[in-house]
Amino acid sequence: MNQEITAGELNTRRFVEEKVAEIKAAAGAGSAINALSGGVDSSTVTMLGHRALGNQLRTVFIENGLMREGEAGRVVELFDRMGVKVEVVDARDEFFHALSGVTDPEEKREAITQTFYKRVFGRLVRESGSKHLLQGTILTDIEETVAGIKRQHNVFEQLGIDPQEAFGYRIIEPLIQLRKDGVRLVGKALGLPAEVFDRIPFPGPALAARVIGEATRERIETVRKATAVVERLLAGSRAFQFMAILHEDRVTGMRDGKRDFGLQVELRCWDSIDARTARPTRLPFDLLESVAGEIIREVPGVVSVTYNIAPKPPSTIEAV
Repeated sequence: MNQEITAGELNTRRFVEEKVAEIKAAAGAGSAINALSGGVDSSTVTMLGHRALGNQLRTVFIENGLMREGEAGRVVELFDRMGVKVEVVDARDEFFHALSGVTDPEEKREAITQTFYKRVFGRLVRESGSKHLLQGTILTDIEETVAGIKRQHNVFEQLGIDPQEAFGYRIIEPLIQLRKDGVRLVGKALGLPAEVFDRIPFPGPALAARVIGEATRERIETVRKATAVVERLLAGSRAFQFMAILHEDRVTGMRDGKRDFGLQVELRCWDSIDARTARPTRLPFDLLESVAGEIIREVPGVVSVTYNIAPKPPSTIEAV
């Protein structure tokens, strides 16, 4: 792996020039494909790829049923304004079939990984004739996976997995020397709007990483609605990341003077620079009350809302 480039020593102009050249050399005269989720890493690598390859790069948004509300339409519209055509591929049935009955966190991540890379992308690569997949793996993804903290869906060669042998294509990873703060700087230099390069991180397994236990369509929809509330009300917090987690156990509550046996949502909000360490944001209590109240009103079945106050480590930013 190449040596880390910190945000403080990063020369964005030189970095972009070097990575554009590397992508061109890796892809050659052939075509490449990349998945755009709308997050900082994938958006940055998409712009790098299109600067390097132009029409040789096919960009797709995989609709896996696990994304934020309205994400596909938002991403297509935003990148269309920047001259990048994004194709939406509906793979919801495949992902929920793979997740059916799976409750173990690592098994969920592996189910998503195999569905994404082997089935969905494997099919797209075969159909397109592309030999390369361009993706936005960053240094923190690799470190956490190699250390055994959490298997990131986009890490392979560092674990001894040959993507060519496993999936039938090579993977180009131009951002693996950077952490999130460096990626933001590169994204800005590539012309991404602040709503993208300053966006809070979102996990590769998407909302499946925010459902403890089985990620069914119904449970994903619950955490999706809670996520919309949290992201709207905490947008002004200036925190590194914030999220809603749906717990597995039902808890006893009360509504209209009667027992209401329902769902529990956990709020997490973090102060961090590069995600290696993090501390819970000291949010005003009245803001926490507002978020909790709106979740209970807007998300069917929720009777309890908690706030995580354990730092990373020993906690991690995502729950699953």
